[in-house]
Parts: sequence; structure tokens; C-alpha cells
Amino acid sequence: MRKRLLTLLTLGATVFTVFLPELVRAAGGSAEMLIVVADSRRVDSGWARYFVDSYNTNPLWFGLEVTVITAFLGVTLGLITDQIMKRIGIDLTSRKIVEH
Repeated sequence: MRKRLLTLLTLGATVFTVFLPELVRAAGGSAEMLIVVADSRRVDSGWARYFVDSYNTNPLWFGLEVTVITAFLGVTLGLITDQIMKRIGIDLTSRKIVEH
């Protein structure tokens, strides 16, 4: 009995979730394709201007640039942190795993 009630409640919640957007849709028709751009009117020059123009002209290239830069910065910060920890006496390369 409980299993059947749980099944019905799950089914009802699923149907409600699927049809809820149709019930609360505004009176207008479906939305047009939105184009998102960065406002470049106040950006003068330099790196900020380059990235704003890159974002506006080719989002795929911008995504690749940002991904590579983020990975480079992560590796750089990791190596710097590793050097600092070695200098203060913390050596994580010879750490014995105690959890196993």
C-alpha cells in the first residue's frame, strides 16, 4: 500500500514538474533568440578590451582562452604553494596514507 502511494506521489510530482512551465507561461508567444553581448562602450584599451571583443565576436574562442588561462593559473598557484610548503618543512611527496 505504501509502495503504491509512493509511486503515485512520485508520478504526480513528475507530471506536475513537467507541465508546470506550460501552466505558468506568460500570455505572449515563445521568446525570440536572445543575443548576449558585453558592453564595450566604457572599456578603453588593454586586456579588458581584448577579452570584451573576443567574447562579443567569437564565444567559442573566448571559452577556450579562458579555459587555458584558468588551467595555467591553477598550475602556477599549485606550484608556488608547493614551493612555499617545502620551504616551511611540509613535504607532501613522501606522505604516508593513513586512511587505508
